[in-house]
Amino acid sequence: MKYYNITQPPLKIYGLAVADAENRQFYKLPKTMLEQMPRYDYLGRRATGGRVRFCTDSSNLTIRMVLNQTKEDINIPLSGSAGADIYLGKGIDSEYLGYIAPNCHVMEEISVEKTFTKKNTMEIVTINLPRNDHLLSMEIGIDDTAAIEEAPAYTIANPIVFYGSSITEGGCASRAGNAYTSIVCRWLDADYRNFGFSGSARGEQIFARYIASLTDMSVFVYDYDHNANDVKQLADTHEAFFQTIRAAHPNLPILMMSKPDTDKGKADLQARKEVIYTTYANAKKHGDKNVWFLDGETFFGTYGRAECTVDGTHPNALGFMRMAEKVYAALSDILGVTNSIK
Repeated sequence: MKYYNITQPPLKIYGLAVADAENRQFYKLPKTMLEQMPRYDYLGRRATGGRVRFCTDSSNLTIRMVLNQTKEDINIPLSGSAGADIYLGKGIDSEYLGYIAPNCHVMEEISVEKTFTKKNTMEIVTINLPRNDHLLSMEIGIDDTAAIEEAPAYTIANPIVFYGSSITEGGCASRAGNAYTSIVCRWLDADYRNFGFSGSARGEQIFARYIASLTDMSVFVYDYDHNANDVKQLADTHEAFFQTIRAAHPNLPILMMSKPDTDKGKADLQARKEVIYTTYANAKKHGDKNVWFLDGETFFGTYGRAECTVDGTHPNALGFMRMAEKVYAALSDILGVTNSIK
């Protein structure tokens, strides 16, 4: 087989701010943000939302992956915390090929390799990078006689940018491609950035200014109310966060969402939802036609709600699928996409 580092053309990496194979660094936040916000030092060095994309007609596809460690997360299997998964094709017709992950928890560097079999026709391959554990390297191997090419650009080339909690980050999906952000953007064939941070995203103005500095967003989605310490902190930050983004991007579509797990602490949850809706209502009142609101209480549906989470908070595969259906419908409307879910 012949091998390619994932930073080597014609392979292309999406969704990361740092992709440095020589220094073994694959981060979703740039180093300047890690320096400015020490709270994000560990979480910002994750490759969450990162993808490798290319085309090949190889019958065999080998992935070699090295992680810094496989830190145990009680609510997430290794396939979700330390695994990468693979899809073929694009859009709502994408096909799941499989996943690669270590088979044990270790607090030291670990390597894993796996070979997958596919048709020997030219296909788009997308590899979703691990959510939790820091990626140090990845190589892709194909048959010696096979061709490899750059994948076509995403249909929605300007990324959808998500900012929020551990749920936004993908907890507790059983694998990277099961997070609602991944599902929605796969169905849309859209590039995206995942700025979900477990217990850390609190609507800081430093982060608002960082997102405002991004020049190529197609939509901004935010739902960090889980991480606000209380209703007052949410109220003190939510509209200010919006205003910082809006000042830099007057016409950017912005989708505001409340959290999905709403079956406990009803009074607090309703108060938080009202804060978010007030930001939306104030924008509409001032003539903003590019804002949308999604009520997280509708995400899990009316039946089987208890089966949608791992721990009463974080969605499992069912919960993320139900979220994805609602968010996909909203983003399709915002972006003018007419494809329906089969």
